[in-house]
Amino acid sequence: MGSKERITRLKEETRTNILDASLQIAQKEGWQALSMRKIADEIEYTAPIIYEYFPNKEGILSELARKGYLLLSKQMREARADHSEPEKQLEAMWVAYWNFAFANREFYQLMFGVEMICCNMKKCMEEADHVQELTCEVIRQLYKTDVSDQEVCRKYYTFWSIIHGLISINLVNRGMNEEINQSILKDAIIGIIRSING
Repeated sequence: MGSKERITRLKEETRTNILDASLQIAQKEGWQALSMRKIADEIEYTAPIIYEYFPNKEGILSELARKGYLLLSKQMREARADHSEPEKQLEAMWVAYWNFAFANREFYQLMFGVEMICCNMKKCMEEADHVQELTCEVIRQLYKTDVSDQEVCRKYYTFWSIIHGLISINLVNRGMNEEINQSILKDAIIGIIRSING
């Protein structure tokens, strides 16, 4: 391996280490505890080195949110691929969304600003649109006739507002037990699908 390739690889490893350390700090102490100094201490570098890779903490948060959206999109695509009927695809996708939120709590908090004081990361990255586009494709298939983009979007936001709301309630520890949550989740998904098919 040439010196140029080695330098590129080392830079990418350092960048990855910064992101991994940031996520680990958030998992241990919460996003509010994240600082450039803490990240530097975690990876045993000086803070100025981190600024060579990211202009500020928001740059790190944005990159982590981007990674979260990519992971969420991947899991929803995989859930969709397991079924052939649009109704089952949609249900599986929203269950995957739910599961992602609790398996990747810190990512979800960052992506959607749950229990955080930050800008909404969704506004500034195209990766955030992939989840909506993927879901809207399946919603459109549920309609028996042509339907406007506005109507498909309305149904997407109906799904999202209910499911995100239920997730948020649970992330801030004000939700019900898992059995009741799953029942509410399933009722919501099936009810909205019926409103499209009905």
